[in-house]
Amino acid sequence: MISRSRCFFSRNSSVLSALRLNKISQKCMTPVRSSQFNYKSFFSSRSYSNIGGGVRSESSVATLATKAAPIANAGKSSPTISSNAVGWWLIGTSGLVFGIVVLGGLTRLTESGLSITEWKPVTGTIPPLNQAEWELEFAKYKDSPEFKQLNSHITLDEFKFIFSMEWGHRLVGRTIGVLFVLPALYFWTSRKLSTHVKWKVVGLTGLLGLQGAIGWWMVKSGLDEEQLAERKSKPTVSQYRLTTHLGAAFLMYLGVLWTGFEILNENKWKKAPEQAQKLFAQLNNPALNRLRGIATALLGLTFLTAMSGGMVAGLDAGLIYNTFPHMGDDWIPSTGELMSPVFARLSDESDKWWRNLLENPTTVQLVHRVLATSTFFSVLGLHMYAVRHKAIIPKTAQSMVHTMMGFVSLQVALGITTLIYLVPIPLAAAHQAGALALLTTVLAFCSRLKKPRQATLQLIRTMAKK
Repeated sequence: MISRSRCFFSRNSSVLSALRLNKISQKCMTPVRSSQFNYKSFFSSRSYSNIGGGVRSESSVATLATKAAPIANAGKSSPTISSNAVGWWLIGTSGLVFGIVVLGGLTRLTESGLSITEWKPVTGTIPPLNQAEWELEFAKYKDSPEFKQLNSHITLDEFKFIFSMEWGHRLVGRTIGVLFVLPALYFWTSRKLSTHVKWKVVGLTGLLGLQGAIGWWMVKSGLDEEQLAERKSKPTVSQYRLTTHLGAAFLMYLGVLWTGFEILNENKWKKAPEQAQKLFAQLNNPALNRLRGIATALLGLTFLTAMSGGMVAGLDAGLIYNTFPHMGDDWIPSTGELMSPVFARLSDESDKWWRNLLENPTTVQLVHRVLATSTFFSVLGLHMYAVRHKAIIPKTAQSMVHTMMGFVSLQVALGITTLIYLVPIPLAAAHQAGALALLTTVLAFCSRLKKPRQATLQLIRTMAKK
C-alpha cells in the first residue's frame, strides 16, 4: 500500500471497504505514477501518509484493517435473533414428534412392535411388495419368541396388519429425521440461525439420531430369548428400554418446542420493541422468581409422571386393580404384595425394594397413581397461586395457567376411565397424548415467564431508542 497526501492506494479490500463506508478518502483511488512518487522518502521512513497529513505506521494500518474486517464480514455473521421461519419449522417438527409418540403408543397397544425382527435404517424403508416378500418376512417372524409363545395362531393377513403398524412407525421416524436435518442445513448455510440456536440444533440432531438406535435397542430386548429368560418375562420389550425410548422422544419434543417458543417470542418482541420493554420490566420483577421455580419443579414432576406411565405400559400394570380410588378392597395393597421377595434376584434380597418399585406391576401402578395425584394437586395449587398474584404475572402466562388446569383435569379423567375400562386402545392412546399435551402447557407457561437473553435485551433496547 502506498499513498500520497490525503489519498490511499491499496489493494486490500477490507481497508478499502472501511474507507468507503466512513467516507475517509476524498479523492479517487488511482494508481500512482512513478514520476510522482518519492521512493527515497518511502524506503527511508517506512511510513504512510495519514488523512490529516500526518504519519501512519505499519502497525496503525494493520489496526485499521483489523477494524475494517468486521465491517466487510458483517453480512456473514450469525443474527442475534433467529429467523421467524426457524421458529415455525421447530414448532412444526414438534407436531410431528407429538404424532409419532401417539403412533408409538398405538403400536405398543396393538402388540405390533416385535413384528419386524431386523433393523435396516435405509433399505427397511421399502415394505414387502409382493407375496414372496411377505412370506419371507412372515418366516422371519415365525422364528421370534413372540410368535412361538403367543402368536403361533395368526395368519399372514393378521401378520400384515401388525407389520404395517411397526413399519409405519419406523417410516414416520425416518421422515422426521429428513424433515429436521435438511431444513437445519438450509437455515445454517443461509445464516438464519443465531449462534446459541445453532448448538441447540446440533444437540437435537444428535438426540434424533440416538432415538433411532434406542428404538432398536428396545425392540431387541423382546427378541432375545436369553434376556427374556433372565427377566422371567413373556415375549415383550423391557419396561426400562421402553421408558428410555419414550423419555428420549419427550425430550426431543420439549427441546424443539422450547427453542421454537423462544424464537417466536423474540421475533414478536422485535416487531414491537416499546411493548417488549414494558414486558421485560414485568419479567424482571423479583417476585416472579418464586413462580419460576415452582413452574420448573412442576415441569419436572409432570415429566416424571409421564415416565412412570411408560413403566406401567411396559409391565401391562394397567390391567390389574381396575378400581379407583381404591386398589381392590383397600386404599393400597398389602406391604407383602408391594414388596414381594419374588422380584428379588440376589440371595440376600438386598435388591428387593428397588426391583419392586420398578418391576412389580402392583407397586408400579401405585407409584403412578401417587405421582399423577401429586401432579393434579400441584397444578391446582399453582392455579390458585397465579389467581391470587395475577397482578404481577404477564397476561399470556395467566391464560396458560388456566389452560394447564383444564388439561390436567382432562388427563386425570382419561387416566381413571382407561383404568376402569381395562385399557381400551382409544382411551389408552388418548391418555398418552394427554400426558404430552399437559407437558406442553407447562412448558409454554415456563417459556412465558422466561427472561430475555442478554443479547436480545440489548437489541430490543437499541431498537426502542430509535
